[in-house]
Parts: sequence; structure tokens; C-alpha cells
Amino acid sequence: MYNPHQQEVTCIVCPVGCKLTVVRDEHEPEGYRVLGSQCKRGEHYGIKEVTNPTRMLPTTMAIRGTHLPRIPVRTAEPIPKAKIFDCMDEINRVELEAPIKIGEVVLENVAGTGVDVVATRSMERVTEPLAVHGG
Repeated sequence: MYNPHQQEVTCIVCPVGCKLTVVRDEHEPEGYRVLGSQCKRGEHYGIKEVTNPTRMLPTTMAIRGTHLPRIPVRTAEPIPKAKIFDCMDEINRVELEAPIKIGEVVLENVAGTGVDVVATRSMERVTEPLAVHGG
């Protein structure tokens, strides 16, 4: 039966994957009680997941002037889960220019989150396309 004061989540802090039940409880210091966690990190994760869920966003961005059409990137920090599609819309409107170094900020403050997008690979500038060898 559905209870609006309780949510079920699976903890992703470690490989155990505890099945958590997060219950609204005004008598608790944080306003929630977490059942099913095997550690304090799981308790913290459960509360955060029901109050303000965030995710890292790994993706790719268009790039020109190099041997590949896209470069892998990710957010420097987790972003609010509700902002993922806004972030992807903004990322997909950007085309980078080589060279790019790993760790370089390629997009600041994505979708107003206060979080930057960084390159997770370096790509050098290439002026001539790669040779294709026939067989």
C-alpha cells in the first residue's frame, strides 16, 4: 500500500546495494528515519535521495578540428537530478574547437547549476584527416 511519508530507494554508495526505506519522522534530527541501511553513509544517501537527489552527468560534446567528432565530458560535481535534461540541452548546443586538454573546463555553470562541465580526454588539433587504407 502506498504511503506518502515513506519512499523505497536502493543505496548506490557501495556495492552492497542496501534496500532502504526512508520514512518521514519529525522526531528525528534530520526529519527522516532510514531503515535497511548497513552503514551511516547509506543513511545519509537515503535522506539526500528523497530530499535533493543529484547525479554526475557523463556525456559527449561535439568537437571540430580533431580526428573524432565528439569528446567525452562530465560534470565536475553532481547536479540536481531534475536539471539533467536542461544540462543536456545546453551541452548539445555547444561545439568545441580542438585542442582540448583533459580536465579543462569546456562549459561553465551548465544550465545555471553552478557546476562546470570538464573534458575527460585530451584531443589534439588535427589539420589533415586520418588516412584510410584500402585492403
